[in-house]
Amino acid sequence: MNLRPAIATLLAASLLAGCGSRPQLTSTPTLQVYAGNALPAPSGEDLVGETRPYLIGPFDRLSIDVYGVPDLSKQVQADAAGMIQLPLIGQIKASNQTSIQLAEVIEGKLARYVRRPDVSVNVTESVSQVLTVEGQVASPGLYPVVGKMSLLRAVALAKGTTEFAKLDDVVIFRTVGGQRMAALYNLKAIRSGQYDDPEVYANDVVVVGDSQARRMFKDLLSTTPLFMGPLVALIR
Repeated sequence: MNLRPAIATLLAASLLAGCGSRPQLTSTPTLQVYAGNALPAPSGEDLVGETRPYLIGPFDRLSIDVYGVPDLSKQVQADAAGMIQLPLIGQIKASNQTSIQLAEVIEGKLARYVRRPDVSVNVTESVSQVLTVEGQVASPGLYPVVGKMSLLRAVALAKGTTEFAKLDDVVIFRTVGGQRMAALYNLKAIRSGQYDDPEVYANDVVVVGDSQARRMFKDLLSTTPLFMGPLVALIR
């Protein structure tokens, strides 16, 4: 029996175990190393943001009422691009507008068909809890955060990574307590169980295989094994 493969396996395992304690990292001019090994969860204020007029966003559900013309009153949902479809006037952009602004736009377009249209718009369901997935994924865009969401699930929502995506080059950007943070992950390591699949939250930005995002970490990567855990830092 050839024991060499078994000995080599045991030696590799012991080396990996020795890498479990990550070396002390030094901050850079742009990044301050975070003491934890995972991004902290955002607070309620981080998720909601400061009080401001609500702007309609993708996947929001709207009630559009045209006074005196019930056939034109509709319940609609904005698509991923923030567009809605209405009778007579067709597709219009609803996102990045307040309810009042959208009502005025609809009134202007209906004026060709209805005398002095009176339109009201109400948001019946806000799906403002969304995250952004971009980079080397099949379908980048904004996705609603429903229930508990992980990094792997977020990538799956974007229909997975592209054929040549850099799986060791996945960055999550997050604001916690007003402080901008970033963490670098290795999807292959997560899938193989090397470390936990991190939770993602509304307003997070996930960038898959984008060397510009990874470049922030270049000075830290030379001293830490990313395969054994994420690299988390505060952005200065």
